[in-house]
Formats: sequence, structure tokens, C-alpha cells
Amino acid sequence: MYKSILLSVLMLNALYAKDIKPTYILKATSFISDFIVHKDRLYAATDLGIIDVFDLRTQKIIHQISLPPSVTPTGEKVRYKIYSIDYLNGKLLFVSSGKEGYREVWIYENYELRRIVDEKRKLLIKEARFVDDNKILFGTFGSEMVLFDSEEGYSVYHEQKTQSALGDISLSRDKKIVVMADESGEVRLLDTNTSEVLQVYDTQNVDNIFHVAIANNTVLTAGQDRRVGVYLKGKKPYHIKSDFLVFCVGISPSGSTGVYSSGLDDNLQLFNTYTKQMGDRLVGHSNALMQIKFMNETMLFSSASDDKILFWNLK
Repeated sequence: MYKSILLSVLMLNALYAKDIKPTYILKATSFISDFIVHKDRLYAATDLGIIDVFDLRTQKIIHQISLPPSVTPTGEKVRYKIYSIDYLNGKLLFVSSGKEGYREVWIYENYELRRIVDEKRKLLIKEARFVDDNKILFGTFGSEMVLFDSEEGYSVYHEQKTQSALGDISLSRDKKIVVMADESGEVRLLDTNTSEVLQVYDTQNVDNIFHVAIANNTVLTAGQDRRVGVYLKGKKPYHIKSDFLVFCVGISPSGSTGVYSSGLDDNLQLFNTYTKQMGDRLVGHSNALMQIKFMNETMLFSSASDDKILFWNLK
């Protein structure tokens, strides 16, 4: 009896689930590697060393920030790719490639650009995130966590947390906790200020994790093993099986709504993290998903491996 009722509910849910198309599309100057939104501004980092600043009221580019290109011995200009971007209190933080293959870190504030980490440190930084106005967290390809003081120019700590290559990191909204995942499928919670490992999850992925997201004590992972890992505080973790590689996940501020890249058609599948119930699909991308970021419970942006950012209104 219970199974038949459950099946009926699932069938009704599937019947009323619908495909949602984007409300609007932003077009950047080149392929987008990362983006960040603050109020009515969206900052899109590209592989040409350019950050496009969009006014979300007009959906137009109103400003561009460009890294100085390198000049080869033959006089050719080479643009540096930007890998990650973050925003805090009027400052932009981003990581770029350098001449020798190591990474450089920049801060842009009051229309001035300054480099705070150069290639001499020989860091292969994958992502950089603000912890506060002075401290920045680096996650390297070698799974090193580095807390860097940008004012003093030194590392508060520099620790390798695992022997596996880093998949992704994500900070909680209060920036006190960082979740990190690696190519082995392991997921860890760390204290941002001390690097202490607070928890190692009973992993739901058995292969490389591409992407992680955290909100309100709920963690999602996107895996090469076609799984979405779901970790809820105080509850048993579980995973959702997809029919294709899961490149990206996103989560609403309350932690109740999750979304993941689904299928060969590069759609986004919504689901309830508590009930595991599938919801609507977001249809409009045509390339592998890279970033999904919720603004609130019903509005989010997403980008793929191309020059477009799509805005969705779930209402």
C-alpha cells in the first residue's frame, strides 16, 4: 500500500514538473571561467584576462578590468587566463596564470589593480576566496590550503590536506567553514581560520569530484562517477544517480533546494535536498556547466564552458 502511494506521488510530481527557460542571457567577451554577483553587479572572469562588469538592471557590460598582457620576444601579446574571482567590501580578488605556468593573485579596488602574489612563490592556486578584508584562502591543485594575509604578505598557515588532487573548495556564507573535495571522492569540512579538519564525510562519490557547494550546513558534490552527493547535518548522507557526468552543483541559501547539471543536453535538474524529490528542469545551456550560484531561494545564475551566463527565476 505504502509503495503504491509513493509511486502515485512520484508520478504526479513528474507530471507537474516543467521545463523552465532563462529569463535573460548575459554575453561576455570570451569564455567564462568564474563569476560573482554583488547586488546589481555581476563580475565575469574570462580566459582572455578580462573581467566584464554587468549592470543587472540593463543586462549590459558597463566596465571592463583587464590584466596587462605578456609580450613575447617576437612582440606578440599573450593574454592570461583568469581562473577564479571573488568579491568583498568593494574589492575584487582573482587568480590568473603567469608567464612560467604558476599563478598570480590580484586585488582590484577603487579602479586600481595590484598584484599581491606573484610567480616567485611558485604556487599552483586553483581558487582564491576572501575570508575577511585582509585574509584570503587559497586552494592549490595539490590540495594545499593556504591562509594568506594580504596586508602583511605572509601565510598564516600552509598545509597539504590530502595526497589527491584538489577537486573544488567552497566557503560557508559566514566564511567560518570551508568544504574541500578531491579526485578520490573524499569530502572534508575544515575550520577556515585554523585549517583544522572538523569532519571527513562518509563519502558518496567513488571518483573525482568536480564541484562542491555548501549552504546552511548542507553540502552537495558533483562527481565524475555520475553521482550527486548530498550531506545533511545530523542525517545520513545519500547520493543521486545521474545518466551522465555531473559537472556542477548549486544550492539555495536555506539548503533546501539543490540543482545539478544533468544529461547530455546540459540541463539543470532541481531537487529537494530533504525529500529527494525531483523538481523542474532548467533548459537553455548548450555546453558543460561550470558555475551555479543562487542569489536567493528562487533566483540563480549559471554559466557553462562558453561566453554566456543565464539568469533563472524559479517563480
